[in-house]
Amino acid sequence: MRKIRIGTRKSRLACIQAQMLADYIETHCEGYQAELVKVMTTGDKLLSKSLDEIGGKGLFVKELDTFLLEGHTDLSVHSLKDMPMEIVPKLSIIGYSRREDARDVLVLPEGVKEYDYRGPIGCSSNRRKLQLRDIYPKALVKTVRGNVLTRLEKLDGGEYGALVLAAAGLKRLGLAGRISRYFSTQEMVPAAGQGILCVQGRAGEDYGFLQGFFDADARECAAAERAYMTYLNGGCSLPIGVCAEILDEKRMQVRGLYYSEENGGYGQMCLSGERVRAEALGISLAQELKRHIDSRYQ
Repeated sequence: MRKIRIGTRKSRLACIQAQMLADYIETHCEGYQAELVKVMTTGDKLLSKSLDEIGGKGLFVKELDTFLLEGHTDLSVHSLKDMPMEIVPKLSIIGYSRREDARDVLVLPEGVKEYDYRGPIGCSSNRRKLQLRDIYPKALVKTVRGNVLTRLEKLDGGEYGALVLAAAGLKRLGLAGRISRYFSTQEMVPAAGQGILCVQGRAGEDYGFLQGFFDADARECAAAERAYMTYLNGGCSLPIGVCAEILDEKRMQVRGLYYSEENGGYGQMCLSGERVRAEALGISLAQELKRHIDSRYQ
């Protein structure tokens, strides 16, 4: 019996997500046994500042990368939206889970039916803050950090009047009932990779026993979205988003949000194309949208 040690952040959501892979291994991979190795990351420790002030989303994977490189774990499970565009050369993303709901949602305090503007809307990204300007132009938007359960405690304690969170995390936590409003991906373009889990391993090792866990639709969506972000050099601090959707067996569409640091202009665009050209489609969207926004706001 070979033991597979799966590295994960310590938060309840992260452990639930890693357990999805562990359950697959236990159920479908004869001769293998799964164990979670829970790691406290720098991003989880530094909660007093926004992510762009302390170094971006890479702080959620740094320690897990070290554990994997040094052989303390055999795999890592990450929310794909937390993965930097540049990955440690000796590590690789070996596959992607089936995508959960990619949308962002509004969550209100328990017992409240509608957002009444009495408290600020809490969210964790400049991408969400930018798009909230158009959805709730009169609302005060305030940064909120911490895991999902910590944020909900702050909301129900009166510190915020509403939160914007990812639908995927709430659903995986069994908290879909807290969702008050789903934003369409056109109202609020999600973060690249939102709703997808990625499994990371050491380059050159054989992980063929996991192939049944991976999803081709998610792989192609991830390819388009990460190509879009890479072209725009879209780090954590930039209010940029992208969401790909599979249309049928041959085609997909990609919707992107772009913000120009130079002139403050922003907007979105949607392109469709062949799934087999997912990366090229993501890059084409980034090029066309950037050109459109830059010329429009000159």
